[in-house]
Amino acid sequence: MNTIKTLIVDDESLARKGLAIRLADIECIELVQQCAQGQEAVDICRSEPIDLVFLDIQMPGMNGFEVADALAQLPDSQQPLVVFVTAFDRYAVQAFEVHALDYVLKPVDDNRLKQAVEKVQSHLKTQQDNTHKKKLASFVAGITGNNCEEILKKLASGDSLETKRYPESLAVKEQGEIIRVPTNTIQWVDAAGDYMCLHCGDGQTHILRKTMKELEQELDPRLFVRVHRSAIVNSKQINKLVTQVSGEYLLVLTNGQELKVSRSYRDKVKAALAN
Repeated sequence: MNTIKTLIVDDESLARKGLAIRLADIECIELVQQCAQGQEAVDICRSEPIDLVFLDIQMPGMNGFEVADALAQLPDSQQPLVVFVTAFDRYAVQAFEVHALDYVLKPVDDNRLKQAVEKVQSHLKTQQDNTHKKKLASFVAGITGNNCEEILKKLASGDSLETKRYPESLAVKEQGEIIRVPTNTIQWVDAAGDYMCLHCGDGQTHILRKTMKELEQELDPRLFVRVHRSAIVNSKQINKLVTQVSGEYLLVLTNGQELKVSRSYRDKVKAALAN
């Protein structure tokens, strides 16, 4: 069988080195690169064939769930198999197993690592990787954009993760009538007190009485990204991210609209722009 082209993705250098040393003893593994950041791994998978990614969960910038979601968006031929690396206890382990995702528990055990690689070999041999990818995509679809710490606490407590379905339209009351605004037509949203202004591609602005937090929970995080405490943007409408002389970031939409980006949301905006 051909070697398995592999990436290690972990923000801790010692963890990367330790895993690399153990993988060096497994003959079928060809370690292509060690990545300290999730976006770097996604870029590599776009540019060259990668079969397997050992993916840490807790990382700054893009956490492991967000990286897995980005990988699931790649064309089928570019999607690697993913083995999560986690320091969390048996409850989290059980949750991953329920979702048919493999894992390696930190600190890495040699025998467990070999079992994970054998599982990958089995997937590749029987061409079951597409099934795995669909399950992976389904798993991360409902949690991407949520706080990684909250997800892991839920796993650790033994709670199940349910895939959330997001509405394709929002009900807006206007002049005594209720109309439905398709979410994919919304270009950006800004807050005006207790109201949300939905700016749509047809030039219309619809007023919705909700808080920003409530609306953010209703919108699909794979499509919408929070850029400021009072603004949400459709990621497909992002044209560019501009660094100003002051060091602040300015987001420019395809319609020319300019929005400030808060420092706390900068990494998420960069990730959305890269996908």
